[in-house]
Amino acid sequence: MSYFVTGATGFIGRHLVQELVDHREGEVFVLCREASLPRLEPLLRRWGTDRVTPVVGDLADPGLGVDPEWVEAHRGDVDHFFHLAAIYDMTADDETNEAMNVGGTRHALELAGALEAGHLHHVSSVAAAGDYHGAFDETMFDEGQDLPSPYHRTKFESEKIVREESPVPWRVYRPAIVVGDSQTGAMDKIDGPYYFFPLMKALRDRVPGWLPLVGADLGDTNVVPVDYVAKAMDHLAHLPDRDGEAFHLVNPEPQPVSEVINLFCSAAGAPRFATPVDRSVTQSGLLGLVPRRLRPLSLLNGVVKSGPGQLLLDQTVGRLGVPAEVLAHTSFEAVFDSRRTEKALAGSGIAVPDLESYARTLWGYWEDNLDTSTGRDPVIRAALQGKHVLITGASSGIGQVTALKVAQAGGVPVLVARGKDKLEETRSMIELRGGTAYVFPCDLSDLEAIDRLCEQVTAELPGIDFIINNAGRSIRRSLRLSHDRFHDFERTMQLNYFGAIRLVMGLVPAMRQQKSGHIVNISSIGVQTNPPRFSAYVASKAALDAWSNVVSSELFGDGITFTNIHMPLVRTPMIAPTKLYDRFPTISPAQAADLVIEAMVERPHEINTLLGNVGAVAHTVAPRTAFRVLNMAYHVFPDSAAAKGEAASQGTRESEQIMLAKVFKGVHW
Repeated sequence: MSYFVTGATGFIGRHLVQELVDHREGEVFVLCREASLPRLEPLLRRWGTDRVTPVVGDLADPGLGVDPEWVEAHRGDVDHFFHLAAIYDMTADDETNEAMNVGGTRHALELAGALEAGHLHHVSSVAAAGDYHGAFDETMFDEGQDLPSPYHRTKFESEKIVREESPVPWRVYRPAIVVGDSQTGAMDKIDGPYYFFPLMKALRDRVPGWLPLVGADLGDTNVVPVDYVAKAMDHLAHLPDRDGEAFHLVNPEPQPVSEVINLFCSAAGAPRFATPVDRSVTQSGLLGLVPRRLRPLSLLNGVVKSGPGQLLLDQTVGRLGVPAEVLAHTSFEAVFDSRRTEKALAGSGIAVPDLESYARTLWGYWEDNLDTSTGRDPVIRAALQGKHVLITGASSGIGQVTALKVAQAGGVPVLVARGKDKLEETRSMIELRGGTAYVFPCDLSDLEAIDRLCEQVTAELPGIDFIINNAGRSIRRSLRLSHDRFHDFERTMQLNYFGAIRLVMGLVPAMRQQKSGHIVNISSIGVQTNPPRFSAYVASKAALDAWSNVVSSELFGDGITFTNIHMPLVRTPMIAPTKLYDRFPTISPAQAADLVIEAMVERPHEINTLLGNVGAVAHTVAPRTAFRVLNMAYHVFPDSAAAKGEAASQGTRESEQIMLAKVFKGVHW
């Protein structure tokens, strides 16, 4: 059995190919333009097999432009022809949609016929239902529905071509709005709900999270993760006797737009929207008396379709990255019946996960990888353009996201961590986005290795403009359990203090020569608040703070400056072993990376949180009261099971823990 896939480099396509590689046998041929072959190389490595073979062609050419000799050699060999290549973009113009979606489908049918493929699998969209009102099941297609945009029209027309002109047996798949992977959050572009993420980020940064905002009922939408779509397509394609059918790859239950927005607002830490009229009132018919054209969604669509209205939206929400065309199609008039698909998937274990279970994962991936606000800021670009920024702990968490943001602003990240493979992955991510990065593996707990690193960096690079001391070790264990573990203190001090200052001391001579340099130390809010059980960690960070404060005066005349960031609790792999943190309010690695960028651009001596400053003042003016509060927290938050060497168990004072965590947000309890 062999396969042919168009659109394999696209978002759904690359996941489908992975499913075929993982669960099916036989060769997988993937269509690729000659100019895009370099882009295919990292995907071939990711798929991890020699069974994926590129076939040069082009969606815009008859027969997809595939060499006739190749077609002749493989006639009758392709059992499944998957056609995914298309434009999935509500903002694309009519001409582009027509050429790619309609013309591309005709050319795919020509090639499928020439290959005498066993089955054609066409990826359509629920957009083919247009503005149909009511239940739209999988047997329905041409119901006289209005098709309000070029995207809707061409998805309908391309599916119609398949139904009427396919030379081989066909199956059609209609995904709803496809978002990132539910396990990793991986997404390749801004689409669907992602257009609204910058607005949510702006609300988070400017409006208190407890403040409810007034929203409106904008109807229902339908969101599914890409891993569900790929798995479902793979399974449905191999079922016997299902040719000539359409499958709805949708959430079986319509999702109110307001609920989806609030799930992502919660994931972002932004204030939520409250709708004045509950959905149940609408369903009871009390609002059914209101003419459809006077309901919020219809009014919004009317504004979008008017010239002045669209101009107004372009100058308001459009400046936040939300196109007016997208705003007009935030919801569906149709309710998509997927009972046939659910029955066909029964027993496979493939089902649509609840959005609530992975909304935070989607937000985190967007914030870490797709948010481009750093690169668009002219002040940040001016400060970092062409600058070499050495980042320790750059393979994950704060260090990795900082590296991505530095590259986005035109800087050159110099990536340092112990694991070379993960550093190479980070460099690949940067290079795929047009940036430049260097990789220098180093065990930063080995002082001699740091000396070699400094020599190598100094010899190979023109200079280091910034050092980000981010690599660190955290240990949460009470003194009561530490009497026979003095090595914990030694190891923590070795990496967090000795390693950091050894690196700075090795690079300072070169900075002196260039008469400039800035060092950013990722310290901790614990240095200001002194939370119990962190004596090893806080002491190491306090030592680095004190060292930097002293040498700042010595190096100031050489143009070398320091910033100590007293970072609150960050959601990184370093805190993962402490399971009670799963319920704590934390900032994201991207929010932490924004503080690092601020430190590089503005170069303040310290960056603190309000709570950290309050803690520092409390320890100065009322130390006994501060210690009494901390002692209470010491008893509320027990040592972890890992610290005790026991199996994990449920805490008995969970409500008290959550209350204290919210009151003292960001403190490492």
